[in-house]
Amino acid sequence: MGRTPLRLYMSMSVDGYIAGPDDRPGQELGRNGGRLFNWLDDRMSEGINGQVYAEALATGAVISGRRTFELAGRWQGDHHDGVPIHVLTHHVDPADEPPGSAKYYTDVNACAAEAREAAGDRVVLVHGASAAQALLAAGQLDELELHVVPVLLGDGRRLFAPTGLDHIELELVRRLEGRDATHLRYRVVHQDGKQP
Repeated sequence: MGRTPLRLYMSMSVDGYIAGPDDRPGQELGRNGGRLFNWLDDRMSEGINGQVYAEALATGAVISGRRTFELAGRWQGDHHDGVPIHVLTHHVDPADEPPGSAKYYTDVNACAAEAREAAGDRVVLVHGASAAQALLAAGQLDELELHVVPVLLGDGRRLFAPTGLDHIELELVRRLEGRDATHLRYRVVHQDGKQP
């Protein structure tokens, strides 16, 4: 058995946006960005969307970017079931005590290692574009679970804006058709053809 997977979970438009324009406190998903989460209306069903949602809630730890953490109201210290929340940030203010089980990290590799350890034999859920990019650049992100919603937002925050990352191959390992979203799971394959 390999290392505990770090898996990005992200809803996105067909044109690659994860939030509409002007995402900020009070308009966390940007203009029209809420459309990306309509599939969650079906999350309590026994269908595909319910299955995917249940998988996300079965994860053993969370890694989030600082911006996502703040826009989400810090999840009031509990993302789900009290699992540890690991927040990647550029700067830690010692006076800023995060709520609940949340902890700040400036070192991507230390964050990934502690999240894997905390999750045990369960997957680590990753939130946020900048967290995903930092983890990819460090060779730590193992999988991408993209919930592709049939809409073109036209503008907003992209999941992968130009990042300066090298060429990265992805292998499609699962495709599920849910109501109002196609759930695609990719495994990150490095240039040597090996998984991280």
